[in-house]
Amino acid sequence: MIALVDCNNFYASCERLFAPELRSKPVVVLSNNDGCVIARSDEAKAMGIKMGVPAFEIKNLIERQKVYAFSSNYTLYGDISNRVVQTLSQFTDEIEIYSIDEAFLNLRGFSNLESYATQIRSTVKQHTGIPTCVGVAPTKTLAKIANRYAKKHHKGVGVWVLDTSEKVEQALKATSIEDIWGVGRRYAKMLEAHNILTAYDLSKASENWVKANMSVVGQRMLYELRGISCLSLELINEPQKNICTSRSFGMMLTDKAPLSEAVANFAAACAFKLRKQRSVANFVQVFVTTNPFAKNEKQYFNSITITLPVADSDSRIIIKNALLGLSKIYRDGFKYKKAGVIVSGIVPEGEYQLALFSPNPDNNARKVMQVLDVINHSNGSNKLKLAAQGFDRTWRVKNERLSQRFTTRFDELLTINI
Repeated sequence: MIALVDCNNFYASCERLFAPELRSKPVVVLSNNDGCVIARSDEAKAMGIKMGVPAFEIKNLIERQKVYAFSSNYTLYGDISNRVVQTLSQFTDEIEIYSIDEAFLNLRGFSNLESYATQIRSTVKQHTGIPTCVGVAPTKTLAKIANRYAKKHHKGVGVWVLDTSEKVEQALKATSIEDIWGVGRRYAKMLEAHNILTAYDLSKASENWVKANMSVVGQRMLYELRGISCLSLELINEPQKNICTSRSFGMMLTDKAPLSEAVANFAAACAFKLRKQRSVANFVQVFVTTNPFAKNEKQYFNSITITLPVADSDSRIIIKNALLGLSKIYRDGFKYKKAGVIVSGIVPEGEYQLALFSPNPDNNARKVMQVLDVINHSNGSNKLKLAAQGFDRTWRVKNERLSQRFTTRFDELLTINI
């Protein structure tokens, strides 16, 4: 049996952790640059606030109905997510971290699963303050459905275990076709056109028909809905094949200097991620774009890929080549809204191909990067950085409603007056 533990309204729940007075109030969390709603509390959902709605469209509602809006605080959310996973690790040795707010747990061999799932839920709440729902089933797809069923129909209990055929049928019939894990819009429309409206309908479909119309992916989904496990837990995080760091700017950039500073920071972030997964990259791509929604402005988009002589993860090398690429695609006279750096051709450290006439790898360079990472890990991100990354950061993301990083910064610890 597999359990899916899903944190309820995770970003909004994180914001409420250190502001308990908001627990019964409508809360929304906004995307980068305070652009769109990306998380909502139940109270905000009940008011009709939709996921993805631009913040300016609900500005009057926020002010009139006293909706508490926050800028996305990914430092806080990431740390709370780690704490949730640490708590879950007490209950099983096999965990797949599926996303920042979801994890699959292998409960093979455990008995009294409803009681055990309830204990998991209450312990996470006690240790982290985050409310969750737990769905347990024989397959990952059914666990997703069980979790959704618990959240929708048994939120007070927060647990649903598909341990009988009757419970499985009940949950499948209550799940719309578009709510099945892995069914996108195109498949949903096609299935609805064939009068397959629920997960139960799909589970009863002909295997040959599903394979012909939905390929192997659909066939795997069909087996999962029937309780035959096809998706094993991914216990080891595979290294990323491409790493991208990009941001929309808090203001339009017209000069090259702040744009270069931003690109240098994105390149440094990519290099750090490479070192973190013990990899090196062969290619560095840079792209810039204006605001496509500004119809009265001149539009420009361009990108370039630089091939490194030897695969590397040194921040100095990645930044140097990213800025070289930027100099080739930058054009005066445009208002730039976004830029990004992508590193690709990623291979494990120590397994890359040297150039014929290149010198041996510089061990001192690696030691410099190790020192850089150690200092930044112990003293805070970007405490030590390259000069090209600058200090002004006029381009940084707008986050006027940002809460404190309560759990990761001593200078932002919660203060309680007694």
